[in-house]
Amino acid sequence: MSDSVLIVDDERGIRETLRAVLEDEGFECEAVGSGEECLVTVARRSFGCVLLDVWLPGLDGLETLARMREQGADAAVVMISGHATIETAVRATKLGAFDFVEKPLSIEKTVLTVRNALRQRELERVNAALSDELRDEWAMVGESVALRALRKQIALVAPTDGRVLIYGESGTGKELVARSIHAHSLRAAAPFVELNCSAVPEELIESELFGHVKGAFTGATGPKRGKFEAADGATLFLDEVGDMSQRMQAKVLRVLEEQRFEPVGGTNSMRVDVRVLAATNKRLEVEIERGNFRTDLLFRLNVIPFEVPPLRERAEDIPLLVEHFNRRFSLSYNKRPKRFEADAVEALRGYSWPGNVRELRNTVERVVIMHTGAKVSAADLPPLGGEEPPAAASRFSSFRHASEAHQRDFIRARLAEAEGNVSRAAELMGMDRSHLYRRMKALGINVREERAGTG
Repeated sequence: MSDSVLIVDDERGIRETLRAVLEDEGFECEAVGSGEECLVTVARRSFGCVLLDVWLPGLDGLETLARMREQGADAAVVMISGHATIETAVRATKLGAFDFVEKPLSIEKTVLTVRNALRQRELERVNAALSDELRDEWAMVGESVALRALRKQIALVAPTDGRVLIYGESGTGKELVARSIHAHSLRAAAPFVELNCSAVPEELIESELFGHVKGAFTGATGPKRGKFEAADGATLFLDEVGDMSQRMQAKVLRVLEEQRFEPVGGTNSMRVDVRVLAATNKRLEVEIERGNFRTDLLFRLNVIPFEVPPLRERAEDIPLLVEHFNRRFSLSYNKRPKRFEADAVEALRGYSWPGNVRELRNTVERVVIMHTGAKVSAADLPPLGGEEPPAAASRFSSFRHASEAHQRDFIRARLAEAEGNVSRAAELMGMDRSHLYRRMKALGINVREERAGTG
């Protein structure tokens, strides 16, 4: 519990006083008299904060703290000491102690320190959760041969500083590959700086890449840092580099060759250490033949080529991706995850996905938001590519099966409208409640699951 405190002190009077004061302040407290009891207690339950005396009989406070960390206890630890040395303070800090309070204890200071420790621990937990969410957002999901080969290539290339050119259709996950390369590189602690070359107007892209000085052009009311400067010591991702103009290609080529540039309107050059990753959905060899891309820039960017396969070539990954997006969006929208039935998954597998993973992601998000039932069948899917789901028209072997599917969808829709209340749903359909129950049982509709789907 985030507001729970464990007091560890061998002096009974201090334990009882601290417990009474902290409970008056609204904290939930336990108190023990030794390091050994502390380890047993934190193994049994979690605490937001531990007030831990340095000088304890048997296992002292520092050794107790070390063993707590070995056990995986993540409480914020505040050390209590009457005569702590600098050496003790340094060792406690290295072991992860949040702060020290000295004896004789100041009640006001102790309460404030506990509040600060709990606040800090909560911030750390929130940050950890956000980091996990971010990792989940950029996860490379799938176990197809193509995706396993891509992961292996990333593992080989990421630790180097070699430039990478990532080819792939729109929506295949080129940015995902670039981020994964950065995350596994020696520059992982530095920023991942990105620029979509097709999204920035021609008259602004030079300023975006190299920055500008004050007064460099109309509207330049102050200096601006460019992407190359921001990525010094880090990674710069140039997305859709094939859309960059010939003039800008020449400028980028020069920076790649010299690792030096001047801001727009400036006279002083700036040296940078930037690893460039680029991506394109165009075949640059074809663009070179058309006169749209420089051969020398291609050679500079294409040190290590990557090819991201389209989703239609790794259809075996679709069920895993569906479940990944289903779980992720259900969590984002505070809903219970749907259960995609076999015919729905098969319909999704049978579609060609011209928009690739991005299109599949959007489709699953739409289902999570709009579909009110707990289960998702092929008939519940939105039109794919402007057409009905590929399995929808041919999945019924008989008129009876088609009729039952229609009844099932109709009943589920009314149950959702009635928020899982069977009596209310029966009223909406103009039928007897007992008859509706019998029909639901015959059609395999589970009342509990349908109620859960409305939550």
